[in-house]
Amino acid sequence: MMESELCFPQLLNNSCKKPMPSQSDTVFIYLMLSPISLLTAALNLLVIISISHFRQLHSPTNLLILSLAVSDLLVGLLLMPVEILFTEACWFLGDLMCVLYYVVVYIITSSSVGNMVLISIDRYLAICDPLRYTTRVTLGRTRICVCLCWICSVLYNSLILQDFLRQPDSQNSCYGECVVVLNYITGTVDFVFTFIGPITVIIVLYMRVFMVAVSQAQAVQPYIAAVTFQRSVSVTAKKSELKAARTLGVVIVVFLICFCPYYCFSITGQTTLVSALSEAFIKCLFYFNSCLNPVIYAFFYPWFRKSFKLIVRLKILQPDSCEANML
Repeated sequence: MMESELCFPQLLNNSCKKPMPSQSDTVFIYLMLSPISLLTAALNLLVIISISHFRQLHSPTNLLILSLAVSDLLVGLLLMPVEILFTEACWFLGDLMCVLYYVVVYIITSSSVGNMVLISIDRYLAICDPLRYTTRVTLGRTRICVCLCWICSVLYNSLILQDFLRQPDSQNSCYGECVVVLNYITGTVDFVFTFIGPITVIIVLYMRVFMVAVSQAQAVQPYIAAVTFQRSVSVTAKKSELKAARTLGVVIVVFLICFCPYYCFSITGQTTLVSALSEAFIKCLFYFNSCLNPVIYAFFYPWFRKSFKLIVRLKILQPDSCEANML
């Protein structure tokens, strides 16, 4: 009976005990994570195929969306399935796979946040400096920014996790466990650079975009008033303001809702104060942001709906389908 309760029965003194979650908790975790994982992979794969296949979609903005979709696709294909399989089970894959898993988690998360910041900068330049946008933002420069985003993510997380990389089992209390715990300093640095910094940049840029959109609506109002009724102009201006506010609200609120619980949980390090179900829900909410990204950054584009129909109908298999008019 004692051996049946251990992850590694041959290591009686050092083996972890097998988790004994309630059946309702296990069912809830599987039902919650499995559909999100499939949906995340499917939606981001559609984005990747659309931008990669149709030549007319090869623009700097879409290249950033493609990079974001790649990182989010890896979340749906790699991170979430591992979370589903090992949330309430012993870790049987060894220290090497434990290190690899957490390194991939941190790199993909950082690159996803970095891509969101790059998209915010791109939209800021497109709206606030439209005359010089085409000369300042090119495909070549965008490719360099995307590569730097991924390279910096690898280097940054290698530095953050250097102690974990040297001794991957130092935080494990027994065999059959795979955990990484950042100390207060590295946890605070990661909180600032991966959450506070990016969200500050996004808020400032989108507030600037919102102000420019409002000022432009007010600037054209006198000219339109000369040929149209003042009431219709006022309604149009208000619609522009509301549309900019909704876009800003969706981006910021979704990012905060998905990331804030996870980072608050991580920086406090109070893993013993929450149940396994609560911890799984926080991670699920964190990963759910990768499912919402294609909705926020791609579904709002008319070309995505058109490309989705062509992909589903297998029209992309036809000759010269990459030359289709998508805009």
